[in-house]
Amino acid sequence: MKKSRVIQLLGLIVIVGLVSFGYTHRDQTSASESITAVGSTALQPLVEAAGEQYSNNHTGTFINVQGGGSGTGLSQIQSGAVAIGNSDIFAEEQSGIDASKLIDHRVAVVGIAPIVNKQVGVTNLSQQQLIKIFTGKVTNWREVGGKNLPITLINRAQGSGTRKTFESYALKGQKSADSQEQDSSGLARSIVASTPGAISYVAFSYLDKSVQTVSVDGVKPTEMNVRKNQWYIWSYEHLYTGKHPSVLTQQFIDYILSTAVQQKLIKQLGYISVHDMQVQRNATGKISIVK
Repeated sequence: MKKSRVIQLLGLIVIVGLVSFGYTHRDQTSASESITAVGSTALQPLVEAAGEQYSNNHTGTFINVQGGGSGTGLSQIQSGAVAIGNSDIFAEEQSGIDASKLIDHRVAVVGIAPIVNKQVGVTNLSQQQLIKIFTGKVTNWREVGGKNLPITLINRAQGSGTRKTFESYALKGQKSADSQEQDSSGLARSIVASTPGAISYVAFSYLDKSVQTVSVDGVKPTEMNVRKNQWYIWSYEHLYTGKHPSVLTQQFIDYILSTAVQQKLIKQLGYISVHDMQVQRNATGKISIVK
């Protein structure tokens, strides 16, 4: 009698344990089906579109995408607050970030182009003219062949990877003069479109007919020119993770690097596949030919 009761009790313990394990396992699985990616607004359209596609193909998963700029993305991933930090710049370029504790996933290349209000009357600038405009040495468009309009600078905010890339390569490392600052590429474009005399810069993915795109030294901001580094104002789009990303995080990054996204979605949105580049650039800006 006692032996029978012991066996029944042991059986009950096993059943309760299995049920508890099942509930715990399901809870953990459910919790892992959502990840957050924060940072670069230049990269945001791609991650949002890829996230929507991924969620549609994987019922029960959700990719939450937020902006804030590359600096925010890098600081958030370093602190472990998010699953992915979106950035237009290498982690090594950002003050206060320990790149050795992060994994860099380069998922695309983005070209960055100067844009002006359509009333300006300028479609091409030399690099020296561009530098003089953004450093405040030229203040009226007639000084560079345009209309008699005062120049209004619209910058991205400090911490923006787009701004850092533009200053590094378009302005040869010089800092822009004090000006209006906007937190997103979309807002910068909207203000340029509605402000006579305004100039700013955005990723190719934000170029549209509401603004005038500007060539530099006669070179047009096109995908083909970026591939060869003839248009040198470009950067990688990085998805940074910690050293041990979750299964869902890694699966989502692998999806963005898949042929389906690299050869279709990326091109549709105005980005350049990392596989199409004929050159590569390291964190110090050194260019080498892709072999």
